[in-house]
Amino acid sequence: MKKDLTEADLCAMLVEELRRTGYCIVRNEAIARVHALAKDLDPIFAATPFCEGNFYGCRTKRFGSLLKRSQHMAALVLNPIILPAVETILGTGCDRIQLNLTQAIEIHPGEVRQYPHRDQDMWRGADGAQEYLVNVLWPLTPFTKENGATRIFPNSHGAAGMAKTDLGQPIFAECEPGSAICFLGSTAHGAGTNLSKEVRRGVLVSYSLGWLKPYENLWLAYPPEVARHFPPELAALAGYAQHRPNLGNYEGQCPSVLLTDERPAHLGAIDALRPDQAEAVATFAATERTGA
Repeated sequence: MKKDLTEADLCAMLVEELRRTGYCIVRNEAIARVHALAKDLDPIFAATPFCEGNFYGCRTKRFGSLLKRSQHMAALVLNPIILPAVETILGTGCDRIQLNLTQAIEIHPGEVRQYPHRDQDMWRGADGAQEYLVNVLWPLTPFTKENGATRIFPNSHGAAGMAKTDLGQPIFAECEPGSAICFLGSTAHGAGTNLSKEVRRGVLVSYSLGWLKPYENLWLAYPPEVARHFPPELAALAGYAQHRPNLGNYEGQCPSVLLTDERPAHLGAIDALRPDQAEAVATFAATERTGA
């Protein structure tokens, strides 16, 4: 993508490419920030045990809750080109989007390639009718074919792509730290085999429709005492916002009330409806109250 274009131009190009092929690699978007993040995560990678299971990988390390592990993570989540693109793609199916997870991944030498899969399959909704999530994989080390760069199957997304019986040949998402590998929840993909002598590290930021149960339990990852230090937009993505109608509320109010310095011991529930619902309910209630 050309650097002389505006953020709005780049966002539009990203949306177009994701809809066309199911993936897009944004080059050299946040180099300094990614290097600082990688330094913060070094000791956590060292302390984290290997995963168990054939999907997670026996020579792979994973851990989440990244927003409380490094102050540099927020800038990736709120990236001004990627976040609006995600909102455009998912916004047709929800009132607001949410974080699905943030996860650090380290693939060690000898790890075999991952089973090809579509991340939206965890919810088993209507196939291809609506994108359920968008993934953004930020390399912390160079991603190469040799060290297990993510394998992505172009045009495997959406209703047409998901109807295919043959995924075709994958591309290897080879790129340097600072780049962002973006792909849809309906796009088939999987980590590659690490044939090198070095670890392959990256962080995954996943956004989903706001009414879905997220992969990562956001309220446990970021309890109020942690989330109160987030900027409002980030706190909302991390679960401290209602999704109309009234989903994810706390005592009938937006859970952001938990982030205030002082709150009443007892709260009164407040409607949080879509405009069409609010209008229908208001008309009905007015008729009832007038006795007509």
